[in-house]
Amino acid sequence: MDTTQPEHQQSQNALLKRRFLSLPSLLSFAVAAVLLLLLVTRFNLDWEATWANIRAINIWLYLAAMGMYFASFWFRGRRWQLLARNTRTIAADKGRVPSTLRTAQFILIGWFVNSVMWLRLGDAYRAYLFAKESKGTFSWSLGTIVAERISDIATILVVLVVSIVAFTLTTENTTASMLLLVVLAGAGLSMMLLLAMRYYGQRLAKLLPKRLGTAYIRFQQGTLGSFKQLPVVFMLGLAGWAFEIGRLYLVVSALGVDAPLALIPIVALGHALLSTVPTPGGVGVVEPGIIGLLLISLEKSDAASVALVDRSITYLSVIAVGGAIFLVMQVMSKRKGRISDALFDSVEQGNHTGELADKKHNAH
Repeated sequence: MDTTQPEHQQSQNALLKRRFLSLPSLLSFAVAAVLLLLLVTRFNLDWEATWANIRAINIWLYLAAMGMYFASFWFRGRRWQLLARNTRTIAADKGRVPSTLRTAQFILIGWFVNSVMWLRLGDAYRAYLFAKESKGTFSWSLGTIVAERISDIATILVVLVVSIVAFTLTTENTTASMLLLVVLAGAGLSMMLLLAMRYYGQRLAKLLPKRLGTAYIRFQQGTLGSFKQLPVVFMLGLAGWAFEIGRLYLVVSALGVDAPLALIPIVALGHALLSTVPTPGGVGVVEPGIIGLLLISLEKSDAASVALVDRSITYLSVIAVGGAIFLVMQVMSKRKGRISDALFDSVEQGNHTGELADKKHNAH
């Protein structure tokens, strides 16, 4: 029996455990704790008023916000599935692209790993899960995630431009324009990356050792080959981000806070950009960032209550739900391995019994 897959799965899980308990991971948690301490001490927040706001929350709107947040994973999963299919590199007789539900689960597991580990290692882990499920290569799978990120940047850019223009027309504050500059810089770098891969990728592959060159070619195929059916890819991404914006709107409504409508997309997308900082789940960076953006129009206690309640969804619930799915998948994987072992043993036993019967028959 081929035990390569179970052994590889165990090695991947052991690697995750070692990374979680590694010195860099522990240091990243320490950095996040220091940043949170600065948030508590430097913002001079009225914590009594903040907790009063949170205790008065409309629980039904809060649950609706959480439901909307997790519903966004379906659109993200569907988009990732489409990006992978666009590459057409998976042979029909070897594997298939996982279902939308499965890809959504992989994304949620990746976000869970990002929430408890440093340097966004969850992206690499979900690329591994996707490659294993589809019988593709890791480099190809990682390329589809890069394409997903570039699609996100393009979508965020469009939504931010509209939101910031609307916000600046209705208020005199121009602080939110800094976010637009950040996204424009990210979009520019992404475009330069795509152009470099398109025109110089083959040359780069020839300069690399054969194994690395092959991996790079697959990575390039996963990235550049994904950008087909762009309107559908863009609309799925836009729908996912619309649900993210809807989540924050429901959080604000649940707390009874009066925030400008045009500010909500800016804060929601700003949250997404800040969460890319390589602390676990962006902890220590996202929270003061959200509060800082909300302070454009809100009081400190209102801004803090919105940030804390929103993070209970985008961070704590991801750890709870994503961690539960991760554990279920681990249990099912081990159970599947045991069933495979049992089937193999029964087949071997049957073959052995058959051989004995044949020998006995021949003897007579």
